[in-house]
This record gives sequence, structure tokens and C-alpha cells, in this order.
Amino acid sequence: MTIELALRDVRVAYGAVEVLHGVSLAVPTGSLTALLGPNGAGKTTLLSAVAGLLPLRSGQIVWCGNDVAGVPPDDLARTGMLLIPERRGIFATLSVRDNLEVFAGRGADLAPAFDTFPILERRMTQLAGSLSGGEQQMLAMSRALLGRPRLLLLDEISLGLAPRVTRLLFDVVAGLAECGVTVVMVEQYLSDALRLADLVYVLSRGELAFAGEPAELAGRDLPGYVLTG
Repeated sequence: MTIELALRDVRVAYGAVEVLHGVSLAVPTGSLTALLGPNGAGKTTLLSAVAGLLPLRSGQIVWCGNDVAGVPPDDLARTGMLLIPERRGIFATLSVRDNLEVFAGRGADLAPAFDTFPILERRMTQLAGSLSGGEQQMLAMSRALLGRPRLLLLDEISLGLAPRVTRLLFDVVAGLAECGVTVVMVEQYLSDALRLADLVYVLSRGELAFAGEPAELAGRDLPGYVLTG
């Protein structure tokens, strides 16, 4: 098994307050890994640190065999790491077309996004900020369809969305993983995350509380999560 991403004794702080306390984990290449835990556990902080948005107090983040701690986010993105944050990360004052061309490059083939999310083709001239929440998340997910990332970091892509839209987004994530994209997913819907995941890590108060396969979590209570059928 090849490891795509490894965190080694990672500590992250906001000022004097340490949020991650020596977290170590490994993400296999081509896997879909779920990162779970209650609110405030440090999940978003971990993804932000991996993506280069937060400095480490100590430790290593090894991606594709290289320690990338301290590498600027733009450099990581150019080499295949893509973070879709909880707030979606779209350009609200640009049109849907302009957003897609920022993601893929001017003149690029936008068909992969339209094939998956036909509504976006009908919204091409509309400002992204005026889209519904579900449409904004579809636009954000189009970055993964058009950018062909090697490592995809997803922070609660279903947050606040209708179940129908959530199912569509999860299908897209599963399809990307099947095509060989390595996915690390923070998700509020426990049952959906466990259904999709190959591997699960659970954070609690900034420390790793569980590592294993989804079936090993059967019957365990994870506070702060929504169970869906």
C-alpha cells in the first residue's frame, strides 16, 4: 500500500492556544478517507494545515514523499492538492462561467462540469453569489471535475444542503475516488461518510481517538453527528 499523505506528530496553534496535539495519520493513495469528530475537534484545522493555510507549531506533513509543511498554498494547488472549504470557496462576484474558467483555464472544456451538474450550464451568466446553496456547492465541486486533482480535501460539502443535492455530491465524490483521486473528507453525516470511506480517523479535542475501517465503528456513538438512512 502506497501512502499519499502522512501527518507526523502535527501540532497547530492559534496564537498561544494549541488546537492539534501531535496528530499522526496516513492516507493511502487512491483511498477515500473520512475524518470525523464533534464540532471543535480540530478537523477543519487539520485540513487547513495540510493545504498550507495554517503554519505548524511542530511536526511534518509529507505528501508524495516530500515534507510540504510551509509550502505556500498556491504551490500545493498547482501540484495537484485541492481544498474545497466549508464555505465553498467560490468567487461570489464573478459569473458561473468566470468561476469555471478560473478553475479550469480560459477556453478549457467545461463539459465534465455540465455533464454532472446540468443546472450550471443554464446559470452561466449568473453571479455565483446569487446561486442557491446547493448550486454554489455544485460550482465548488466543479473545481475537482475540471482541475483533475491528485489529492482532494473536502470540508463538510453537505452542510446545510437538501438530501437530494447531498446524494448527488456524494456520488461525485465516490466517482472521483473510483478514478484514482485520493480523497480526505470531513463530513457531518456519519452514515454517508462511513458508507463511502475506505478508512476512518476520528479526532477528539485535537487528538486522534480512532483509526480503522468503517465497520469497526459499528455501534459506537459519535456525538455531534447526524445519522441518515
